[in-house]
Amino acid sequence: MQSLVILISGRGSNLQALITANLPVKSIVVISNNPSASGLAIAQSYQIATHVIDHRCYLDRDAFDAALAKQIDRYQPDLIALAGFMRILGDNFINRYRDRLINIHPSLLPSFPGLNTHVRALERGVKIHGCTVHFVTNQLDHGPIVIQAAVPVFSDDTPDMLANRVLKQEHLVYPKAVRWFLEGRIKLKDDQVKLAPTLNLNQALHSPAID
Repeated sequence: MQSLVILISGRGSNLQALITANLPVKSIVVISNNPSASGLAIAQSYQIATHVIDHRCYLDRDAFDAALAKQIDRYQPDLIALAGFMRILGDNFINRYRDRLINIHPSLLPSFPGLNTHVRALERGVKIHGCTVHFVTNQLDHGPIVIQAAVPVFSDDTPDMLANRVLKQEHLVYPKAVRWFLEGRIKLKDDQVKLAPTLNLNQALHSPAID
């Protein structure tokens, strides 16, 4: 059994999806940069240890990253999962945890990295949208892809409607990706994720049927 650290900044819906997925872990710890994050209360309701490293208390990104890493290293996690963590991490931090730091992003990467993905998707008139679980690298939202989920985009969609449709898929695929990692069923090779023989490419793309 392994250990998992989850980093959050806000409401914690993906955090809850991970907590309730019965992952093969001996411990989960939640750390937030935001003392007001609703996800902290969610974690505490499951008797999960929580910590706050408030980025506003540090002079710069490097100082914050160092404090965050010091707290993380207390737990020696096998995996660190960003679940709505709204801070850009510096190169030293990313290199420290390379190959065991993953994120979920609300678009089908490499399309629409960064913020406001649902607004941008609607502005571009795309017909499918979705989410991506990927390893974190020094290039923002461009790390090796573990799994994606695609959803249809309808002509009357608003950003909120599209966001809610995507979020439902995030709650399905993020626990799956974390489980695969913890069970040793995915490996990184040549900047790509390789699936174990027990998996196949179809399992790395979730595309629910259009109602």
